[in-house]
Amino acid sequence: MSEERPNGLIDETSPYLLQHAHNPVQWFPWGSKALDLARSDDRPILLSIGYSACHWCHVMERESFEDEAIAELMNELFVNIKVDREERPDLDEIYMGAVQAMTGSGGWPLTVFLTPDLRPFYGGTYFPPADRHGRPGLPTLLKAVAQHYRVDRDKVDEQAGRLKALLEQNASLGSIEADLASSPIWWETAFAQLSDAFDAEHGGFGVAPKFPSSMSLAFLLRHSRRAMKNESLQMVELTLRKMARGGMYDQIGGGFHRYSVDERWLVPHFEKMLYDNALLTWVYLEALQVTGDNFYGVIASQTLDYVLREMSRVGGGYYATQDADSEGEEGKYFVWNPHELAQILGEEDGQLLCRYLGVTEDGNFEAGTSILHVDEELPELAQSLGMEAGELERLVEAGKGRLFAARQQRIAPARDDKIIVAWNGLMISAMAQGFNILRESSYLDSARETASFILSELVVDGELMHTWKDGKPRYRAFQDDYACLVNGLLDLYEASFEVAWLESARALADEMSQRFWDPDQGGFFYTEAGEEDLIVRTKNPYDNATPSGNSIAALALLRLGALLGDPSYQDRAVSTLRMLNELVERSPTACSQMMCALDFHEQQPREVAIVGLPCDTVPFIDAVHARFLPNKVVMGWAPAMGTTVGELIPLLEGKMSLDQGTRAYVCTNSVCWSPASIVNELVEQLGAATPG
Repeated sequence: MSEERPNGLIDETSPYLLQHAHNPVQWFPWGSKALDLARSDDRPILLSIGYSACHWCHVMERESFEDEAIAELMNELFVNIKVDREERPDLDEIYMGAVQAMTGSGGWPLTVFLTPDLRPFYGGTYFPPADRHGRPGLPTLLKAVAQHYRVDRDKVDEQAGRLKALLEQNASLGSIEADLASSPIWWETAFAQLSDAFDAEHGGFGVAPKFPSSMSLAFLLRHSRRAMKNESLQMVELTLRKMARGGMYDQIGGGFHRYSVDERWLVPHFEKMLYDNALLTWVYLEALQVTGDNFYGVIASQTLDYVLREMSRVGGGYYATQDADSEGEEGKYFVWNPHELAQILGEEDGQLLCRYLGVTEDGNFEAGTSILHVDEELPELAQSLGMEAGELERLVEAGKGRLFAARQQRIAPARDDKIIVAWNGLMISAMAQGFNILRESSYLDSARETASFILSELVVDGELMHTWKDGKPRYRAFQDDYACLVNGLLDLYEASFEVAWLESARALADEMSQRFWDPDQGGFFYTEAGEEDLIVRTKNPYDNATPSGNSIAALALLRLGALLGDPSYQDRAVSTLRMLNELVERSPTACSQMMCALDFHEQQPREVAIVGLPCDTVPFIDAVHARFLPNKVVMGWAPAMGTTVGELIPLLEGKMSLDQGTRAYVCTNSVCWSPASIVNELVEQLGAATPG
């Protein structure tokens, strides 16, 4: 790799693009310079999409993009464009959909060949540097695709036309007038699909590789509550416990890796994504509410603490990802051998921690190293060792603390310190919910700081931006940026009762509708109208690694309408649900977050208003958040807020007085219970079916 000849990525801010800025490949960022060159030269485009924490993206760079001979071929035959999928999720969504249509699968690195007018005609994911096991190497592929483009232009145009038509068809999802009457069938269909795919031994769904499936787990918790089925809850509990005990979870540092390459959750791909840790925190906190088992609270707390420690920017904002690799090796930062434990902890404690954390001489990973995991729960291990469980727990926790301190001396994986608004919105929600349920003030402080940072630094001339890096906001926000941020601000309002967050949520929701709403078919487009470098305007209907923008928007608008007493927000949410009617009916498990929004709509949310001095309302607030009530909105008033807040939140009107002391008001479907003056009354009302 030559440091003397940077390519067209050298002025970018994305860590992923800068990683490739000294490749011998003549990379361009996506933009008019590259696109105009492809058109003027009539050369096909090689589009490569990835992200900085992606292990196989690094592998393909080392093997191919740093190879002078391969780079020479690429430069001669193609206009080469490199895209960070976290900066341009709109491009990633379009071209990932094309590759999935062509090959039946997708992933990163994504390698797509485009005509100069940006239509895809061939693609795949990782390609090796030479022909291997019947799979064409990148040089073979480059020559074949270039030859095909020159000689068989009619066939190229035909394939590109078919793919574009398919993408356009997928962007037309349904009717704003569709009927939601079949939703009870969808719930049972989704449950049956998840049951069929469920791994009853190890938890999770399907076979290796296994992903966390956070939204499916959230759906199952609601299904359990709705259908009174223990089987749903058992599926969630087994999955959450197995993940948290496996190598998928960082046993000494907290936080979850992206996915497991095996069915046991033992061997992860070691990158850590902000969104996974936000979404899994949501589910672990809800599992704590459902079961009362503090195991789930501990995992949620450790995950949030990891984010505060390693993924938080001073002054607000959560970083995007941490790499899988360090010192050029995947997982090196996270794995151990028995000698290291003995050296750090001493022989006796080292052996104890080796037993508990699964560290062996043979290892379970590369070069005889071990990924930390827990096969025996502490009580069972204590019994087999003839120890008191409390003493063993003390020794284990002390040992893990010393291992963590030792690991801090290692060379850590690189971190992509972009701030991505949608992902930050998800983590604001996680932090706010963490405060509500765990009562740890640092989580609320962090959520406040990040929300303030985004609203001040990522709003430019009144317009929300998508990313921020090194003091520079970039790219206009996409629809899921708005939706996730609105939802996060609503959680922050419910955690703090600070009206400014609710007002900001309303303003952003209105802006989202203005920029992205489809008045003809309902639902939200992913991008604004008039983006000339996009071949199709999609609606982002399905959940992927993150919830679809439409599903989060539907939930946020339902919540906002309930808080503000404004049915126009709820009407827009219901239109979104109707627009996705056919998709949900066909594949409800691909729309798990939308099913959660549908549950909020159908189950008539509890509207809870708590009035009183802050020191007196805490037990009432704790009682609300101790229960699993996913379909609720919570609002509060104290004298310091004044009385004008009633103009924004109608449910507080007539209740802003301390004449009767602290009160909690619970309403549903425009009917209210008598005010609760003691916590037990409130608990009874929260659990009752109807006011009476």
